[in-house]
Amino acid sequence: MDNKNVGKNDLQKLCAVLAKEFVFAHKLNSMARQASADRAWLAIKHFYDNCQTNKPGKKGFPRFKKRGHSVEYKTSGWKLSAERKHITFTDGFKAGKLKLVGTRELSFYSVKQIKRVRIIKRADGYYCQFCVDVERKIPHQHCGRQVGIDVGLEFFYTDSNGNTVDNPRLLRQAEKSLKRQQRRVSQRKKGSSNRRKAVQKLAKKHLKVSRQRKDFVVKTARALVQSSDLVVYVSEAGRSPDLQVKNMVKNRHLAKSISDVSWSLFTNWIDYYAKVFDIWAIAVAPHYTSTDCSVCGTRVKKSLSTRTHRCHSCGTVMHRDHNAAKLILLKGINSVPSGRRDLFFTEQQPACEPVNRIMVLFLLQFRHLDQKRLRNETGA
Repeated sequence: MDNKNVGKNDLQKLCAVLAKEFVFAHKLNSMARQASADRAWLAIKHFYDNCQTNKPGKKGFPRFKKRGHSVEYKTSGWKLSAERKHITFTDGFKAGKLKLVGTRELSFYSVKQIKRVRIIKRADGYYCQFCVDVERKIPHQHCGRQVGIDVGLEFFYTDSNGNTVDNPRLLRQAEKSLKRQQRRVSQRKKGSSNRRKAVQKLAKKHLKVSRQRKDFVVKTARALVQSSDLVVYVSEAGRSPDLQVKNMVKNRHLAKSISDVSWSLFTNWIDYYAKVFDIWAIAVAPHYTSTDCSVCGTRVKKSLSTRTHRCHSCGTVMHRDHNAAKLILLKGINSVPSGRRDLFFTEQQPACEPVNRIMVLFLLQFRHLDQKRLRNETGA
């Protein structure tokens, strides 16, 4: 980072030099070294971009990671068996032939479609991820349903029709068990095998909560997109600094609840499924959606504790999240030129950047059973 005029290619060339100096780098496949350099370059580029745009707050200075929990291969360094149930890694670490356990079938895809393979270490074992280049599109039956959603803590989201989805509060439900396991970790002697076992159990409990959260978000986003022709939500990028998630979590009274609800993950999956089902998904700025009346437009200021919207001008009374969702839908419809609004209800591909048809990359994940052997041979 201290050298000027150094780019991504120079960083990849440095990998060959490091391979001659360090034995572990020499054993690693050349494309795996390049993939590691790519990730380092992304961190460096992200830091410089934040500096050039004068981003407020921390700029994201790249930090050295002592322990890596994943190794990424591109198109070499690995080989799949004929029945696609085993994978063999052919680099200098000699991990050998590993069994793949999972429900997905790799036989549907050619080897040329597999662009990347990752070995990931998690709390409950080793996983192999396959990044496959394939166009995923699911036929969608257009129903003409337009919906705007407002995410929150009282409800996971409220739509413009007044329907709500309850907030599961998964972390709160598992909090008692997590605290108990955390106490057991603290009671164990540092460096002992019992402490290592306790840490492993604690990590598995956190991993379970994380998976439950992702499972809920994915299923909820898919159900919402599948039943609609237009989904409008609030963009994280369009929020004012006070309403951005990274700043909202600084509130010590709400930080745990905000982190547990995963709004950003939810909107990311809405964008993904909008491309898969070929519908409109529009992100709008949240300005005044919590204060303006959805009927007459009068601005009614209210505190965060005020959960009911009461308009003194037209007499409208409704839940504040329902009122905000209706305003979000209206802003989304108005952001589209009037000549294109008829595309909401047709099978014609909408000419809108957030939902362009693209080649989608998705992950196939398998659990590896022979963990002890992989640990011994890779030195992990």
